[in-house]
Amino acid sequence: MSGDPGAGANRDDADTQDDPDYDDPDYDGSGSDDADRSGQDDPMAETGDWTDETMALLRALRAPHRRSRAGQIGYAVYSFVLFVASWGGLFSLGLFANASMGANYTADGPDLLAALPAGVVALSLGLILMVARDALWRGPVVAPRATVDWLLMQPVRPGPVLRPWFWISCAIAVVPGLLAAAAAAVALGLMERVPFGSALGWALVGGICVPLLATAAAVLVERSTRVARWVRRITPVVALLVLLLAVQSVLAGLGHRDLLLERIEMWSGPWGWSALAGLSPTHAAQSGGWIAAVLLAVLTLLAVAWADRATSAIPLGSLRLRARTAAGVAAALRTAELRSARLVLAQADQKGRKVRLRIPPPQRAALVVPWRDLTALLRAPSRLGRAVLFAVPALLLATPAADARGADRVLLTALAVALGYLGVVQLAEPARVEADDPRRAGWSPYPYAKLMLRHAMVPVGASVLLLAVGAGVATALGAGLAVWLAPVAALPLTAAAMVNACRGPSRQELMYTPRGAGSMGPFIFLGWYAAGPLTTVPALTFALGSRPVSAVLWCLVIATVLMYWSYQRALTLSGRHRPKD
Repeated sequence: MSGDPGAGANRDDADTQDDPDYDDPDYDGSGSDDADRSGQDDPMAETGDWTDETMALLRALRAPHRRSRAGQIGYAVYSFVLFVASWGGLFSLGLFANASMGANYTADGPDLLAALPAGVVALSLGLILMVARDALWRGPVVAPRATVDWLLMQPVRPGPVLRPWFWISCAIAVVPGLLAAAAAAVALGLMERVPFGSALGWALVGGICVPLLATAAAVLVERSTRVARWVRRITPVVALLVLLLAVQSVLAGLGHRDLLLERIEMWSGPWGWSALAGLSPTHAAQSGGWIAAVLLAVLTLLAVAWADRATSAIPLGSLRLRARTAAGVAAALRTAELRSARLVLAQADQKGRKVRLRIPPPQRAALVVPWRDLTALLRAPSRLGRAVLFAVPALLLATPAADARGADRVLLTALAVALGYLGVVQLAEPARVEADDPRRAGWSPYPYAKLMLRHAMVPVGASVLLLAVGAGVATALGAGLAVWLAPVAALPLTAAAMVNACRGPSRQELMYTPRGAGSMGPFIFLGWYAAGPLTTVPALTFALGSRPVSAVLWCLVIATVLMYWSYQRALTLSGRHRPKD
């Protein structure tokens, strides 16, 4: 029960209908900040504290399953360590062996050191934001529904039940930090000839402390509805700061540095102290690196100690909401219903401030569909923000991709196209909502396939405008003319987004289809699920590698083919295999 992180995840959601808080329209899913029983009387007030006896009984009952679960976790950890050691470890040893025999990897060392300050600050701040956003729907303390709905209603103290989940989240959060610290130590050891042990030790300060600090901050988000609202409000600002820091890191690597700004950023908070500590063993070390390391370590210890104590005060309503959301997302992922998982997350994040922007309705009936789509996008500014978030790095890669040759050019162009697609697809959400259930189009006088074509008008206009503005800004900053191919590439990218939007409900049967030989089912499902980007990224990579005029013509041809494909998919989705008008 409480000993298995996966226990209770598959319980039927029907029992939520019996929860008085669940059906209350005024219930915010998180309870008050000062009550950890959601307004209910404390069971221990009448029956006494049965925590020790209950936990001992549960440990005895769950002992066989716990041993089996421990074996599964041990095997997963063993496989992960073996994979990292065999690929990353042996590859790094080979590079160090080459360096000891005279190979020189120091040519890019100055550029690496120039990019590190802003880059590390961006990674640290982005990690804290990502973990805090995760706490809005899941959180570091996410117990199984059996624990939340039954065990915590018994006369037991919540602390001993919930603390193990917090420490499990801490352990999981540290893993990517350890990998990042090891990668940074290898890079500094090869490019700056810094002793590996010294580089690893200083990098571990940020690799361990920042994830733990982010996890402790997430407990505060999970515990307080006021803090959760504050996180929702500052997310766009912090995301923009992370994006600007990433751009600054790239510019610094290209030789455009602002030393004063970097120093301010590194001393601005714990997200910058890890950069100061990481630079300490290099010749670009800043004064006060050891002070920043001590401050970061002390702050992390205090934050984790506070979070360990605050875990027991998380409201029961907040735990219920997160347990149900996590169970719904897990169920959707197990059935490959990624769209359903996103919808579950969207329903769990309905407590933010709603944007009630209205634009005047059109006078012409032909503009009703674009008007609805534009209104939907303006009322979801987070999608516009994510579109910008993906479009900026895509534009930053345009000039290096145009200047590169051979395999480097292909890889950079493919990466830029993939990022551009991820940005454009954010703008096609109204079309995807319409395609979730063709019966929603009953209001429309247009045949379903032609209705889906009309849904492409707003994504095309918005994506072309977004990339044109970005290309203008990039040109003003000194980028080459290659960035002006981005607005033209928006046409096939939008068409690819429409192809994916018209795929319809998830077809899990493709995983077991007899058309595939051996274990090809998952690959066939992936080809169906991501048909748009899987065909567009290679084709557009080839097109953008040609002369500018040819690239424009290829983009128009690819866009036309993909729009026809989306039209045919929409016909199939609506049950009409040929137009009737």
